[in-house]
Amino acid sequence: MPKIDVGAVPERKGSGYPKPFDAPCAERIRKRLGNVGGLSDFGVNLMRLPPGGWSSQRHWHSHEDEFVYLLEGELVLVEDGGETVLRAGDCAAFAKNSGNGHHMINRSNKVAVYLEVGSRSPDDVITCSDIDMISPSRDGRFLHKDGTPYPDG
Repeated sequence: MPKIDVGAVPERKGSGYPKPFDAPCAERIRKRLGNVGGLSDFGVNLMRLPPGGWSSQRHWHSHEDEFVYLLEGELVLVEDGGETVLRAGDCAAFAKNSGNGHHMINRSNKVAVYLEVGSRSPDDVITCSDIDMISPSRDGRFLHKDGTPYPDG
């Protein structure tokens, strides 16, 4: 198994969300480890989330399982049932098509580091729970829930 030089993996700061939904995630940093390793069935991302940052808009996946494992720091997992504090060594799993919108917020004063793992179904549609937005994985566009595209999405 080839070793991945994590230090050489390009970083992507922010999100692809259209304005103004991109603002809470503007400082998050993602390293796509699975892509660098040539994985095609599932993705693995090394994420850094500074204080005040959101992992994403609160969302759920129609055809994609998702798993997060906190390596460093503390995050608040926000989902339909309320809030749960996650600390280093904690993990959370989200089954596809659960309808349970979730995201994490860093309310601490230190950067949090976590792994994000998800299947890569081309049929997946991401539905945002709190805002009028969906995103089909086939093309990655951001749409209103009625299918109308966002101008910059």
